[in-house]
Amino acid sequence: MINTYQTSLAPPPVPPRLSRSHPVLIPAPLPSQGHSKSLIRFLVGVVLLHLFLSVGGFIYLYHNDKMEKMYSAEGKAAYLSSEKQETSYKTLARMTVAETSTPTSGYLTWNMNHSVRRGINYYHKSWLTILQPGDYYVYSRVTFSKGDSKRPQASWVKLRKNETAGEKTVMQAYCSLDSHSGSASIPRLCTATQGEVITLEKGNQLSVWVPDLSQVNYEEGATTFGMYKL
Repeated sequence: MINTYQTSLAPPPVPPRLSRSHPVLIPAPLPSQGHSKSLIRFLVGVVLLHLFLSVGGFIYLYHNDKMEKMYSAEGKAAYLSSEKQETSYKTLARMTVAETSTPTSGYLTWNMNHSVRRGINYYHKSWLTILQPGDYYVYSRVTFSKGDSKRPQASWVKLRKNETAGEKTVMQAYCSLDSHSGSASIPRLCTATQGEVITLEKGNQLSVWVPDLSQVNYEEGATTFGMYKL
C-alpha cells in the first residue's frame, strides 16, 4: 500500500529576517542626594543674602536720613548764627540829637555818648563819614515844638563828597504847625520824617540841616538821624 501522505518535496525555507536594531530606553539616573543638598543650600544662601541686603539697606537709609536731618539742623543753626553775627557787625549809625548852646539855623549836633555807630565815622559831631561804599538806607526824623506862621517847618539831609567839597540836598521833608491855634498848656508838635536809599562812596559825608535850631524838640527819641548799609 502506497503512502500518499509522504512527499519528497521539502517545505520552502523561511526567508531570513533583516536584522533591525531596536532602541532600548535607558532611564535617566535620579539626582544624587548630595546634589539635592547642594541645591537647597544654594537657595537658602540666596534667600539669606537677599534678607541681609534688605535689612542692611533699611539700616543705611534710616541712618542716612537721620544724619541728613542732623546736618540740616546744624546747617540751619550755623546759618542763623552767621546771619545774627553778620547783623551784629552790620554797618549802621543811629544818632541822638544834642541840644546846642547857640540855637541858630544850621546843622543838628549829635550826642555821641548816646548814639550808635558801626563802620561809620563822624566829623565835628554833625557829619557822618562813610567808610564802606555801597547802598545805604538813610532816614531822618526831626520833631518841632514851635511853629512859624510864615512857612512850614523843614529839614534837609545834606551830602558832600568829602570834608572840603560843596554840599547838596539829597532828601527833604516838611511839616506844618500853626502857632496861633490850640491851648497854651498843650504843646504843639509836628514831625518831618523822611527815608530813602542812597548810593554812597567812601569819604562821603551826611548831615541834617534845619532853618531854626531853637524850634527843634530835643526830647529823647523825638529827633533822630541814621542809616544802615544794605
